[in-house]
Order: sequence, then C-alpha cells, then structure tokens
Amino acid sequence: MGLYDLIKKNKKLNFIDANTKVVKTFNDIHESFDIEDLRAVVFIYNDNQLPAIEAFLNFYQKKYTVALLNAGLHPEFKQNLENEYKPAYIFDASRTIVEDYDSKQVSKEISVFKRKEIRLYPIHGDVKLLMSTSGTTGSPKFVKISDDNLVQNALSIMEYMPITEHDVVPLNVPINFVYGFSIFTTNCIKANTIVCTERDVLQKEFWSDLTEYGYSTLSGVPYFYELLHRFGFFKKDTPSVRYFTHTGGMLNQELANVISNYTHIYDKQFFAQYGQTEASGRMAYLPPTDFETKGTSIGFPVKNGRFEIDENTGELIYYGPNISGGYANNIFDLQHYDQTDKLYTGDLAEKDESGYFHIKGRIKRIMKLFGVRLNLDEVEVLLKNQLGGQTFICISVQDKYLGVIHQDASLLRETITQVIKEKLGLHASSIKNYYFDQVPLTVNSKVDYPAINKYINENENAFAAAKTVVG
Repeated sequence: MGLYDLIKKNKKLNFIDANTKVVKTFNDIHESFDIEDLRAVVFIYNDNQLPAIEAFLNFYQKKYTVALLNAGLHPEFKQNLENEYKPAYIFDASRTIVEDYDSKQVSKEISVFKRKEIRLYPIHGDVKLLMSTSGTTGSPKFVKISDDNLVQNALSIMEYMPITEHDVVPLNVPINFVYGFSIFTTNCIKANTIVCTERDVLQKEFWSDLTEYGYSTLSGVPYFYELLHRFGFFKKDTPSVRYFTHTGGMLNQELANVISNYTHIYDKQFFAQYGQTEASGRMAYLPPTDFETKGTSIGFPVKNGRFEIDENTGELIYYGPNISGGYANNIFDLQHYDQTDKLYTGDLAEKDESGYFHIKGRIKRIMKLFGVRLNLDEVEVLLKNQLGGQTFICISVQDKYLGVIHQDASLLRETITQVIKEKLGLHASSIKNYYFDQVPLTVNSKVDYPAINKYINENENAFAAAKTVVG
C-alpha cells in the first residue's frame, strides 16, 4: 500500500491552519485540485501553511514527482532551479508572476502556476519525491526518494512512536526537511489533527497555539531544546504534551539530564532519533526508558535496519529498505533510480559495551591544531557539559585557531580557555572566543556553520576576538 493510501485510511484526519484558523478534513483536501495526471515534476515551495499542504497532497496522489522546497529561497535561486528542472506546475504563495507560466485557479481558494508549454521528459517510476540537499543556497542537487522508501520509513517510526488517534500535532519543523516530512507522514497516517504552522518557539503565537490547540507532541533539533531550557520550559508541566522527538545532532549531557528529570517528574516520553535525507528519514532511535542512562546515544537501528562501523575510518554505515535512490543534479538524472541498501552516513560513531550507538561528530568537522586532531562536535559537547549546558559553537578560524562562539555575555574568556586547556591540552594562544547575541540558524533551526565560518574568517582581522559581539 502506498503512502497516500495509508493516509487516506485515516478517517479522522483533519488539518488546521494556525494563521487563518481554517479547518479542513482529509476528504475536503482529497482531489480538491483541478489538474491533469501527468508524469512530470512539480515544485512545492513550502511554508508549512495549509494551502501548501493541500497542494502537496493533491499532486503527490497523482503521477507527479514532487519537489519540496523552502518557500524562503531567494528569487534568483528559484529561477535557476525552475530553469533546470522545468516543472509542469509550481506552487508558490509568495509570487504573483512566474516567467513562462500562467496562473491557474485549481480550487476555490488556491492558485498555482502552470507552465505554458509543458515539456515531458523521462522520469524513473520510483522517483516520487525530491528533497533538496540544501535549504537556502538553491543547489540543484536533490535526493531521489521512492514512495516505498517513505512507506518503509513511516512504518518503522510507527513501531515505536506513541501516536494515537486523538493526537494534535504541530508542523513546527518544515516538511521540506526530511525530519519534518516524517513527522507529517506518520501523524497523517495515525493522528487526529495536524496544525499547519510556520511559527517557532521565539514567537509568542507559538505558545498561544500550544495552549489553544493542546499540542500532544513537540519536535526539534538540539538548538530547539536548548531554547526551551533557556526559557524555563522544563521547570513546569505542559499537560497536553505527552512526548517529544528530537534529531539533527547530539544533545549535551547537561541538557539530557535536565530533560530526563523533567520527563520523570511529569511522566513524559522523549524520543532521541537519528536520520538523514538519504535514508528518507529515520535510521535509529533511543527508547525513552533508556534516556536517563543513555541520553547522548542514538540507540539502536529502526526496524528492518542495521548498522556497522567501518574499522578503518570509524564511519557509521546504515543498511535498510528506506535508503533513497541517489542524487539528481539535473533533469537527466531523474531517468535513473539507483536502488541500494547501503548508506555511508559521513558520521563518526562508536558502539558501547551494551550495544548502543553514539555519534561522535561529522567526518568533515575535523581540524588539526599544532598536530592535534580535534573533533569540533566533541569540543562543543565538552564545553556544554562543563559549563552548564549552554550553547557553544566551535569552528576552525583561518586553519590555525579553535574558534568558540557562545551566547552568555557574562562568561569570561578565561573560563572557556581554562576548560579547553585542562581537558584538551591546548594553549590559550590557539583559542579565539566570540560572543554572539544571536546565532545564525538554517531554515530548519540548525546552527548555520557555513554562515558563521564565513563571517568570522572574513572579518577576523577587523575585531578583537575576546570582546566581539555579533548580532
């Protein structure tokens, strides 16, 4: 059974738009668009609001291959992508005109852009969803995902996720990212209400929506939970929320301890997970019962998946039926779907004596400082654990300094330097410290390392590192 058919079986499913308060049942959305049934590419510029969700479901249930993209892409990047892939239809609520396209009213409330001269080209039958490898740069590189990949991913998540037919679920992670898409699909299959929203925890409307709709679950990357901790969320109960999900990087031990205490006191569940776009979503999860003792671990592979660690490089390798069919850089790459059950994750990992897997960092997040090999992700975790669980970001500065970014204006340079000196044996002269008032984030709320690297490395000579304030 395909993904759309699994969703269609959920007779209680309905959608609420948090901005407009419009409510639609699944039957209201099913085949609500007046469109042809073509084997062609469609671009959905997603803003997580109800019209975008309705557009996705209408196109996905037909023969189209759907590319989910960030609605906030720069117009030039949008134009470049459209020139490369020549989509038959475009949904983009932010534009009124698209060159070479006519506006078409496909339902009472929604218009899309239809290409004036639709050019059909060969697309492999298994290429159903295209997910961008870059949220903001407009790279033409997509991951090619099949409907079966998505079904396998959803079913494996539903084996352990406590979704019920009464749940109210916010889309507070964009569905054009594989984590948000997994949240969307699994809860469409089994939950009751999907709240379509682009709001985040930094907006007061997010919190009023949580109270109004009674969210059953919250999801986010590590920075999301660092913000919740900073806001004092874990000091009191939020009765409607039964469980939390997390992916996108390592939680530091201090924060894991805070969350573990919170879940124990208020009888909640916390699901730490691990996944990548190339695996159509999730590859591993940590059972909530293990979170207290193994809170920094990714746990075990999902059902029908398995891990091994390369003996020479330490790289984690995943095997499973949810692995995607390779990449597309242009329309010609859509003719092929490279079926495989093996994925090199690019992550360094260890397996402890009890069989739990632990991510130690990205292979590419390694630097050498005076001959010392440093895993920047591990340095971040070290600082977070030693200094109260607050946000720390580590980068290489001009290939000769360890750059440490933090958000505590009262934190002394000497305090950071002393920890690194004691734990890593590095001299103070090799460390640069920066205070950021605001941390640049990607569109899926992860730390934007490229933006930070670029800013600091281009401006290093223009400011005194120890006193720098950015933001």
